[in-house]
Amino acid sequence: FDLMEKFAGYGFNKSHSAAYALLSYQTAYLKAHYPADFMAAVLSADMDRTDKIVTLIDDCRQLGLTVNPPDVNASGHAFAVADARTIRYGLGAVKGVGEAAVQAIVEERAARGPFASLEDMCHRIDLTRVNRRVLEALIRSGSCDVLGNNRAALMERLAVAMQAGEQAAEGAASGQGDIFGVAVAPEPVARGPEPTWTERERLAAERETLGLYLTGHPIAGFERDLPRLAGARLGELAGEPRPAGEGQSWGAAKLVSTAGLVLEVRRRGNRLSLLLDDRSGRIEVAVNEEQQQRYRDLLVPDQLLRVEGKLRFDEFSDAWRIHANSLQSLEQVRERAAQRLFIEWPAGVAGAQPLQALQELLGSARGGGCGVVLRYVGSTARCSLMFGDDWKVRLTTDLLEQLQRRIGAVRVAYGPPGGSDSAAQA
Repeated sequence: FDLMEKFAGYGFNKSHSAAYALLSYQTAYLKAHYPADFMAAVLSADMDRTDKIVTLIDDCRQLGLTVNPPDVNASGHAFAVADARTIRYGLGAVKGVGEAAVQAIVEERAARGPFASLEDMCHRIDLTRVNRRVLEALIRSGSCDVLGNNRAALMERLAVAMQAGEQAAEGAASGQGDIFGVAVAPEPVARGPEPTWTERERLAAERETLGLYLTGHPIAGFERDLPRLAGARLGELAGEPRPAGEGQSWGAAKLVSTAGLVLEVRRRGNRLSLLLDDRSGRIEVAVNEEQQQRYRDLLVPDQLLRVEGKLRFDEFSDAWRIHANSLQSLEQVRERAAQRLFIEWPAGVAGAQPLQALQELLGSARGGGCGVVLRYVGSTARCSLMFGDDWKVRLTTDLLEQLQRRIGAVRVAYGPPGGSDSAAQA
């Protein structure tokens, strides 16, 4: 302390103190009275650092600000203010999209108005400045949702749209035009059923291009069932009252069970911890060396985990922390616990095609322990059909997403057949 005191006499003089104090006052004022403007500026200053963007967008949410997804018809290169409580994501913060490409998009949009379709965009922009890799990143990030919110279909149409755009550019360069002398962008061509991405694929593409999940969260598909599968939410645990008095960090621990998405895996020497998130809150989970070996396949980012362990308050970090006793994949927990899968058959749907789709989906998942019940409610009749044991399925996230997309609503029951739990879930 004597050395620190001596250094303080000259190492941090009044000119530094006064300048930093003034800057702190000014920025605090802006953050308090103009939060959207302030956070848009801070985000833009760090837009090349994905890890900082993730943290700053969390700060925006805590301030009650909405961060809209990037949009080729509204976004510029940097983050911008849409209104007093809303920020528009900058195209320059999309991985793989450089400033020259954004400039080409913004200039064309300013000159001739918003883009009407993917084909219109490829027809109008300079494809030597906005190449295929850039356009794929824009589609995967959701920046082109305004041109058609089915990202898989946009990706499928991209090659043809770019080819038409390149041909139009070559014709213009050689002085050739159409018979009327007006360049018209081709209309989207219908090519049968549009391809679609599952929610998991869509969010994975967002994470890859933006560094975070902006328009959803992988745990959303489990959220309704978390009380049955996991117990307490992370927001409840992280919001526990701080222990009174000092020296409580290693006091009496509380056994808890919870679940969340692994946002980060932090390693320091032999120590490893996970940052878990479930949209209600975040908490750090400490994993000892023995468990690191036992659960090494689960200790990766983007894994959905169920955690059982001891909740303690850590004075050093001034936050609650879980010391894990056991870890499990949340999907496997659901698969083992599920008793019944209820499928709502849409009223008015008939014919062999939807039945064949149902047979294919269930057939690919047969061999599990979850029974299947098909429910139909029409204007003149209603019924429930319980499938035989040969049709019991392995309840995977992919199966649930495919059934919801191609058939109808689904619900999972975890209690015994006919029990109160089953009725409540159904």
